[in-house]
Amino acid sequence: MTSTSTEPAARRTPIDLRLDRPFRRRDALLAGLTDEDLRGPRFRRLLHGIYISAAVEITPRIRVLAAMRTTTHPCFASHHTAATLLGATVPDSAWTHLGTTEGAMSVRRQVKLRRYAVPPALAPQSPLPCTDAAQTFLDLARCLELVDLVVLGDGLVRQGHITAPALLKAARQHEGPGAALARLAAGYVRPGVDSPMETRVRMLFVLAGFPEPVVNVEVFDDAGRLRYRIDLAWPSAKVAVEYDGRHHINRQDQWTYDIRRREELEAEGWRFLVLTAPDIYRTPGTTLDRAESLLAAGGLRVRRRPDWFAHFPSQPSLSA
Repeated sequence: MTSTSTEPAARRTPIDLRLDRPFRRRDALLAGLTDEDLRGPRFRRLLHGIYISAAVEITPRIRVLAAMRTTTHPCFASHHTAATLLGATVPDSAWTHLGTTEGAMSVRRQVKLRRYAVPPALAPQSPLPCTDAAQTFLDLARCLELVDLVVLGDGLVRQGHITAPALLKAARQHEGPGAALARLAAGYVRPGVDSPMETRVRMLFVLAGFPEPVVNVEVFDDAGRLRYRIDLAWPSAKVAVEYDGRHHINRQDQWTYDIRRREELEAEGWRFLVLTAPDIYRTPGTTLDRAESLLAAGGLRVRRRPDWFAHFPSQPSLSA
């Protein structure tokens, strides 16, 4: 039913639409707006009973603010939502995840509100209150798979929220659901990993029984000056692995630089394994075959294990 207001304008509480803050329907009605106004072009509904000016860009921060308006309990972002605020990569979730130390857990209006028995540590530099890197990693160990959890850990380290040793220490001290997976995943987290796909590439080799490739291998000239960095490599065999995401980002200057760099390094005996998304998601077995061949040519033998298949099943139906 459409609401109207006969309250004199002087007694109404104005809503400053210049602010990028979601507001509740009840507050809008008290300010003199109507349901017809809220359904109009000036506003956008974010959640049931929660609106914002249509001029505001919808960002993860805005979605968290909207979710926080659905509860009266003091709350903070947690789980997938906290990871996103911290700049790390996690699988998409249809929910906005919040935590509180008051009230009971609830699932409603696209918002999951979990109750923490003990107040968790919050991130000191987050734009909104959210669990810190260690707590977020431990929380998600209950619902993510191994490779996704390592991707998260590498991302939290890359963003400077925690160090790899500190994350491993937190995982080893953790008890309860997800503790075993947290310890296992934290043991694979490395500093210097530039992207989630680099993590996935590294984990494919590790789980297949390959020696772990070294992250960010530096190549120097005769004078000791840094010439190049290689994403992943087995330096003893002079085999380099690089993930090429150029089908997503077309930068001619970077492409030219990469070609020349590879030519120079190949002239010095390096062999390159250049991978794209289908090599990981569609044909991981073939990728392992290619890597094994290159390593054998470099004098490094591999004893393959089947553990990788559970985490990287071939999916030939996926498009590039």
